[in-house]
Amino acid sequence: MSQAQASFQTFGLSKKLLRGIEEAGFTEPRPIQAKTIPRVLQGEDVLGLAQTGMGKTAAFALPICERLMQGRTRGTRALILAPTRELALQIEAETKLLAKYTNIRTQTVFGGVGAQPQIKGLRMNPDIVIACPGRLLDLMGRGNCINLDGLEVLVLDEADHMFDMGFLPDIKRILKELPEYRQNLFFSATMPREIRTLTDRILRDPVVVELNHSTPAETIDHALYPVEQPDKTDLLNHLFRERKFESAIVFLRTKHRARRLAQTLTNSGFNAIALQGNMSQAQRVKAMDGFRKGHYKILVATDIAARGIDVARVSLVVNFDMPNTPDAYTHRIGRTGRAERSGEACTFVTSEDFAMVKEIEKRLGSKIPRIKTAGFEVRDAPAGVQKSGGGARGGGPRRGAGGGARRGAGGRRRAAAAPAGRSRRGARGRGAGAGSGATTQSGPTRTAPTAAFGAGAFDSAKPKNTTGSSSSGSRRRSRRRGRGRR
Repeated sequence: MSQAQASFQTFGLSKKLLRGIEEAGFTEPRPIQAKTIPRVLQGEDVLGLAQTGMGKTAAFALPICERLMQGRTRGTRALILAPTRELALQIEAETKLLAKYTNIRTQTVFGGVGAQPQIKGLRMNPDIVIACPGRLLDLMGRGNCINLDGLEVLVLDEADHMFDMGFLPDIKRILKELPEYRQNLFFSATMPREIRTLTDRILRDPVVVELNHSTPAETIDHALYPVEQPDKTDLLNHLFRERKFESAIVFLRTKHRARRLAQTLTNSGFNAIALQGNMSQAQRVKAMDGFRKGHYKILVATDIAARGIDVARVSLVVNFDMPNTPDAYTHRIGRTGRAERSGEACTFVTSEDFAMVKEIEKRLGSKIPRIKTAGFEVRDAPAGVQKSGGGARGGGPRRGAGGGARRGAGGRRRAAAAPAGRSRRGARGRGAGAGSGATTQSGPTRTAPTAAFGAGAFDSAKPKNTTGSSSSGSRRRSRRRGRGRR
């Protein structure tokens, strides 16, 4: 028996499911799986509060599959509601993988594609239906499309996002059409008041599984990049050229700007693709498949389109536009640092964004480091952002031993820039290339001190400065500021 089978066998799962678990690459249960699977198998209602990327799908899919294997009845026995098409497809793909050696059948239901293939699939009485609320409600209204009279289990995944998207009225209408006696499983990364009210009304004496749901994973390094609005695209190009990353997601507020930015990055030599609401379902599937397989290294997306994306190798998230709420910030950066991997979250901030920065920092319980990049100076930097012309090459959080700022190409340190023994000469400073901006940092970090975030480097009472520039660097910055004002 393999390690995976031995670990999951403690739940009493069947051999067919254990075989699927092993082939899926699972080694041992994640925390939310260890806490949730036994309670679901016992038939209890569950309220799961956990960050994205914690293994929630297997936490409900495995016990549901085990239950469905214990006896067959005609009609759909499990309904899983998800906010987006992408998430619905991901849930189905993982469920099929885990149930590969069973006879369990699934059907997805979502808009943006023709309804007839979905209606045909529903009339074949699949065991599990994974649906978006809007299309499901439409098909339920047509009659004879879906049989939910024998429903045994209801799952709401990412319930908070369904509320954000305005699905709450649809969910309430769907609930009225379901059998009264059923098992309910609600999962959410955050718990808005409206969702709490819904759970209080629907769940029966639920088991609450809570895993730091209100804050991002500790494997993520955070950084703020003050920048003028017209310079954001240039700064993004600079970051991508200076950094080594497996893959990245860039978030914007509007679908039109997401499409334009993806094209701009492509023209600049990056493998980038957009994911936004105006794309057809075939285009969205093509974009996601290309991103997962590595054909595209950068995904430029809106919040709604990208919610539920689960790509383990995303190592960098860039908030090109500031998210509207701390919850949105948590959801966005939750695309990286998944499955206990490390990740970076870089947020571009203008002078209009710092009210939201304060709210996000309050949620995190600590200040986020400010990274100042030479050539992208903000004319009137908000309080707490240190003005400087040099600093760490490439700008941004780095992991590893050591500390202190590094000088940029041609830059000179002040004698008091860092304590003796912490400064490290920028032997790689010239590697940044002509025109690349050096960076400095200010403000405390919520993670352990690293090479860029040396101990004491973000003393908010007495921030440390690193200044210096070459004449060519000054000319470059002058030209960039001139372009930004035009």
